[in-house]
Amino acid sequence: MGKTYYVYLLASGRNGTLYAGVTNDLVRRVAEHKLHLSQGFTDRYDVTSLVWFETHTSIDAAIQREKQIKTWQRQWKIDLFRQINPQWDDLYPGLTKGIWT
Repeated sequence: MGKTYYVYLLASGRNGTLYAGVTNDLVRRVAEHKLHLSQGFTDRYDVTSLVWFETHTSIDAAIQREKQIKTWQRQWKIDLFRQINPQWDDLYPGLTKGIWT
């Protein structure tokens, strides 16, 4: 079984600041954001709520997708997850309980 890579969007809250990232361990990485373990954009703007993610089997594909999303207008990013997460709910608790895996 190959590795899984994740592209994800975090928000500071409903209609808040958005951040796109990529990782090979989504639970760990979102926890790091939530605990403010690294100084930077998400720490500065308290962007810690996981609102969307997708999986990839190739790190190159995941990085390419992250870069693509980072160039998008804000509304395009919102449109990406609005259908599945219209309330901007934090998906992280479901991840830690195995609901989304």
